[in-house]
Amino acid sequence: MGKKVFHELISLDEARQRLLNFFKERVSIPIDAEVISVKSALGRVTAEPVFAKFSSPYFHSAAMDGYAVRARDTFTATEREPVRLKIGVDAHWIETGDPLPEDFDAVIPVEDVNIKNGYIEIYASVPPYNDVRPIGEDIVATELIIPESHVVRAADIGAMLASGITEIKVRRKPVIGIIPTGSELIDAETIKERMPNPPELIEYNSAVLSSLVTEVGAEAKIYSVVPDEEDKIKNAILHALNECDIVLLNAGSGYGKEDFTYKVINELGEVIINGVAIKPGKPFIAGFIREKAVLGIPGYPVSAFLCFDIFVKPLIELYLGVSTKKEEVLKAILSRQISSSIGVDEFVRVKVGRVGDKYIVTPMGRGAGLLMSVVRADGYIVVPRGSEGFSQGSEIPVYLWRSKEEIDNTVVCIGSHDNTLDVLYNFLRKRFPQVTLSSAHVGSMGGLIAIKKGEAHIAGTHLLDEATGEYNVPFIKRLLPEKKVVLINLVYRIQGFIVKKGNPKNIKGFEDLTRDDVVFINRQAGSGTRLLLDKHLKELGISPDAIKGYDRDEYTHMAVASAVLTGRADVGLGILSAAEALGLDFIPITEERYDVLIPQDFLELPIIQAVLKVIKEDEEFKKAVNFLGGYDTRDMGKIMYSN
Repeated sequence: MGKKVFHELISLDEARQRLLNFFKERVSIPIDAEVISVKSALGRVTAEPVFAKFSSPYFHSAAMDGYAVRARDTFTATEREPVRLKIGVDAHWIETGDPLPEDFDAVIPVEDVNIKNGYIEIYASVPPYNDVRPIGEDIVATELIIPESHVVRAADIGAMLASGITEIKVRRKPVIGIIPTGSELIDAETIKERMPNPPELIEYNSAVLSSLVTEVGAEAKIYSVVPDEEDKIKNAILHALNECDIVLLNAGSGYGKEDFTYKVINELGEVIINGVAIKPGKPFIAGFIREKAVLGIPGYPVSAFLCFDIFVKPLIELYLGVSTKKEEVLKAILSRQISSSIGVDEFVRVKVGRVGDKYIVTPMGRGAGLLMSVVRADGYIVVPRGSEGFSQGSEIPVYLWRSKEEIDNTVVCIGSHDNTLDVLYNFLRKRFPQVTLSSAHVGSMGGLIAIKKGEAHIAGTHLLDEATGEYNVPFIKRLLPEKKVVLINLVYRIQGFIVKKGNPKNIKGFEDLTRDDVVFINRQAGSGTRLLLDKHLKELGISPDAIKGYDRDEYTHMAVASAVLTGRADVGLGILSAAEALGLDFIPITEERYDVLIPQDFLELPIIQAVLKVIKEDEEFKKAVNFLGGYDTRDMGKIMYSN
């Protein structure tokens, strides 16, 4: 089989419009209706307007505990000459919600009358229907309760039942079939019994897509994994078309020898899109078989997530006749430069936080397989296909997945990575549920610069000054001479060589990094770990050029440890807790001090006070940090420097 190419890589706008136009031409929309109980109608879409069957309340009722009276009997009442009404004849005791006696039209609250010898004394007149809920005060019979194409809410259910409506006609949920494909895929339940064996992969995209389908008001139907065999994929599609309104074929939309989506859809029906100029998500395919949409969703999880949002959700909205909630958009300052390829619209996941009077946005990992970049992201930015990216400091629109309120309660932490920040984030959420922590790993120097520019609340730093042997303070004085700051210790930690279990390359020191059989993985320029490495290399007279892998870097200690674990490198410089987390061996080099730097202007912010409370007072947090291994919390919370 020859290599398949994307016959027509079209723009995002053209792809959207083409899919919607074909869909409207071939599919009957909105979808047909069904009658359901009002009590089970939450979240459903009405297929016709709903009118009140009868009024609510349907009788005149008391709005207060007191006495029912005839308003005309009170008109002459004054404080000097009160009106006296006989209880049981001209005044009747009534409780909230009770119907008014016939020929009575007002209620006087019990606290406004004086009871004496079987009479009530009234000291002020009351108008007709005083403290009375008249018929139809809330709902009038035949009044419109909710219109067609309305998503039913909890309050709507109450109003319908109050007006005598117990059943309504709603749009049937479109059924979205999800067919995962791939000979290497295993059901997630399998891992209860054993670890996957290469090249097996846990199939989870169907669960993600199913949840997304449910969120927008449709019904998901997940089919069993289909191996990469053309006939079996055909049969699976034909079977799903009998039961579903839209079919999603997950994976197999690329151009590998086992990617059959294009061929199968083209043989059974018609392909209208074969590749879109977006990143991630380029291999998206759309076609129609038996007048139903069959969509090839790329297998990489972020691509699948994005393609659902761009292409599948609008079709479901057409079926239901509603528009789902769109992302809130805000303008934010880009914390670091981002480059992109000309010719594609790139969707970049980001972290966002408010620092002072501006929002700061930091790009996250951009790979199509990085599902955690979606889990941890606050939203996304779009780099247009005609742009090569954005420069640092640019103000750009951010499409939020979290609410603006959550963003406003986010502590922006930019600087050096440490595993204790993940623990801190967890304890913040546990102790202060309204506060969250956004951590961007750009290295210690990057953190200090972010503080200088007013783009972070906190910076993690462990910069060792060669001349004085002191941590962080000389750099703060040099880089932030005018900035009022407080430097607080978080931990002392052990830095060293992370190596494979058993240290098969017998690595002992920096000299071993120059061996031909040793591959190193570095940290990014500007990180304290990189500076520590360069300091030792300089002292030993070792050229970075002599180290295989010096120019390959990662942004976190865990990423370094993962590179060693997976064989991409033999050794990396990092912290003990990262090695222990992945079951690797560790060769200690030095203890270093890891601090957090906070501008004094931010110290009294409630979100910063929450951070300090956890660091200084929470013994459980301290225990959790010590449990990671390789940490000393002897000065945790101590002020190391202020100006």
